[in-house]
Amino acid sequence: MSTDNFEKGGWDWQFSQFQQQVGEWLEYQSYRFERVLPDWSPAWKFAPWLGGVLNFLSWLLLGLFVAVVVWRLWSALNPYLYTWFNIGGSGRNRGKIFTPDVSIANLLERSQSLYRQGNYREACRCLYLAILQHLHDTKIITHKPSRTDNEYLQLLRSAVTPIQPYETVITTHEQLCFGNAEILPENYEQCRQAYQEIVQK
Repeated sequence: MSTDNFEKGGWDWQFSQFQQQVGEWLEYQSYRFERVLPDWSPAWKFAPWLGGVLNFLSWLLLGLFVAVVVWRLWSALNPYLYTWFNIGGSGRNRGKIFTPDVSIANLLERSQSLYRQGNYREACRCLYLAILQHLHDTKIITHKPSRTDNEYLQLLRSAVTPIQPYETVITTHEQLCFGNAEILPENYEQCRQAYQEIVQK
């Protein structure tokens, strides 16, 4: 069999080459270290199993270092990657919250329709989504799917005044998503009034 049949460019081959080079380097360093030591009895020499243990520990430390670096990069880039892959990566839709047919006008119309049907929970939710889209469109706060209501409030406190209309809608949204409180027509009217205050600025 000729040597042309062996793959010399794959990850396995490159990893084995790297592993061999590290092993040779460690062996060379061990040889240099042993030459510097005084001529002690053979009992003081490194046992072969100790070299294996040191080799294993060095690979373990390298693996942990790489894992920490990858984890830190993932933590830093996760929101951007999540947005990129969820939206599909196309320039036209990148950074949009909704599909093109769900605009602020559609959300407001749907909110009114749900209100007339007596579905105040979903009506308030549509107002909440309209406000998020408004924030994104006006570039006050760009949307990130992983962002929580609390994170929106923290960002809004440093970006806009007055904050009260935003707090009204966001706390109502928290109640309807995470609480058992009944959403009444008065809650919807408060959210609608808050929305009007927000867009009139």
